[in-house]
Amino acid sequence: QVRLVESGGGLVQPGGSLRLSCAASGSIFNMYAMGWYCQAPGKQRELVAVIDSGGTTNYADFAKGRFTISRDNAKTTLYLQMNSLKPEDTAVYYCYTDIRETVAGGIVRSWGQGIQVTVSS
Repeated sequence: QVRLVESGGGLVQPGGSLRLSCAASGSIFNMYAMGWYCQAPGKQRELVAVIDSGGTTNYADFAKGRFTISRDNAKTTLYLQMNSLKPEDTAVYYCYTDIRETVAGGIVRSWGQGIQVTVSS
């Protein structure tokens, strides 16, 4: 069973920066795409950014130019560097990874528990 734990969230002023981390642990044979979603109050969860196993990235329009997704495969950790934060970035951020737990197993998606990011003065 795979566990994802996010860290790095909190309260930041507009224009500030945060770096979210998502550490994966447990039974991991191979990791594929990893990414971040966010969910603001009263809104649906939406994709922020995704990175595949080769390092190719894709961003939501609101994240382009401000957020950077990266991964450290050796540490099985995912990151999201968020710069120039705006009040509308306030949301709970969730990481996920598509993972194969055993050599014979299928690919499943595991989610973190979510971490709050609040951008306010």
